[in-house]
Amino acid sequence: MGLKEAIARILIQSHEKNNLLLADLSDADLFVRPVPGANHIAWQLGHLIIQEYRQMNSQELKIDYPCLPIGFEEQHSESTASVNPPTGFLSKRAYQALGAKMHETTLANLAALSDADLEQPVKGDWGRFMRTLGDLFLGRNRSSQGHSGQFAMVRLALGKPSLLEVLDPTRAAR
Repeated sequence: MGLKEAIARILIQSHEKNNLLLADLSDADLFVRPVPGANHIAWQLGHLIIQEYRQMNSQELKIDYPCLPIGFEEQHSESTASVNPPTGFLSKRAYQALGAKMHETTLANLAALSDADLEQPVKGDWGRFMRTLGDLFLGRNRSSQGHSGQFAMVRLALGKPSLLEVLDPTRAAR
């Protein structure tokens, strides 16, 4: 397995994990904060979508990313993160659909690159955080994992099964 295939597997698994964490949450559940002052899941989903859009578009890849809905970036800015009650956010289904489009585009761009391409330096400001294009693709996983931990905390607060119980329902009975 080459570098490209390994990165693709990591990105797919990360995307699937977040979908599992969101599967049984309602639209209203997306506004529960893991702790007071933390960002709610709806805002975090928008943040992840915007980050993927900005990071990957900055690299002049072969496949263009879908446009974000009008007002999407403003709705998911730092100024809206702590507003209570949260208003103007999308449904879970809409976040998942837009996130899936971004994810599919990222995977298509990854597939269009060679392992040697992944060793090229990152363009623009993202180079402060990641050295190579491969690092940038892997950074998508790192961001997703960080937020999935907060999703897991919201699940606990709501009395939902843990990710391990979702993956293996017999764990709850042990």
